[in-house]
Amino acid sequence: MLLLAVDTATPAVTVALHDGTSVVAEARQVDARRHGELLLPAVDRVLAEAGLALDAVTDLVVGVGPGPYTGLRVGLVTAATFGSVLGVPVHGLCTLDGLAYASGIEGPFVVATDARRKEVYWARYDDFRTRAGEPSVDRPGDIAEELSGLPVVGQGAVLYPEAFPEARGPEHQSAGALAALAAEKLAAGSEFLPPTPLYLRRPDAQVPKNYKVVTPK
Repeated sequence: MLLLAVDTATPAVTVALHDGTSVVAEARQVDARRHGELLLPAVDRVLAEAGLALDAVTDLVVGVGPGPYTGLRVGLVTAATFGSVLGVPVHGLCTLDGLAYASGIEGPFVVATDARRKEVYWARYDDFRTRAGEPSVDRPGDIAEELSGLPVVGQGAVLYPEAFPEARGPEHQSAGALAALAAEKLAAGSEFLPPTPLYLRRPDAQVPKNYKVVTPK
C-alpha cells in the first residue's frame, strides 16, 4: 500500500506519502493564495524524497473541506486527475478530521479553521478519531458560549482568541495526519466520503443578478 494524501482546503498546501504503517515523506507550505502553484511541486518533492514514482501510488486521499471554494477545488481536481490516470481509488476525508487526528486529544474538543468573512468552519469531537456531528460555519462570537471550556484546535482558535481562549495545536492541516487516519480506516474497512467538495455556503464569486445582456447590432 502507498497512499498519496493531498489537502488544499485551508491555507496549508500539504502532501504526504504513507506506506500503510507510517508517513514516508511529507511537504507543507502555508500560502492561502498559491494553492494551484504549490501543489504539484509539493507532490514532486515528496515522491523524490521517498525515491518513488507516481505510478507506485495505490490509493489517493484528499481533504474535501469544508474550505474556501477556489483553494479547495485545487486539491480535489488534482486528486481526481491522478486517480483517473493511475486507475486507483480516490478517498475523501473531512479536512477537520485530519486536524483532529493530528491533535491526539483524547477528550472532547473542537476543531475550527478560517472560513473568512470573520467566520470559522468548526466541528465537535469526542476524541481525536471521533467527530460528534456535522461541520458548521458560524461567527466565533455566536458559538463562544456554547463551546466554552473546550480546547479548540486549528487556525480559527489562533485568529479569534477572545472567542476561543483554550487554543491548542496544530494550527495548520497535515496531509501526514490525513494519510495516517485514512490508513487506519482502510485497514478497518471503514467508509470514506466521496471525493467531492464539502461546501457549507455559496462561493464568493457569483454571476451578477439582472445583468444587462449586450447583443451586436
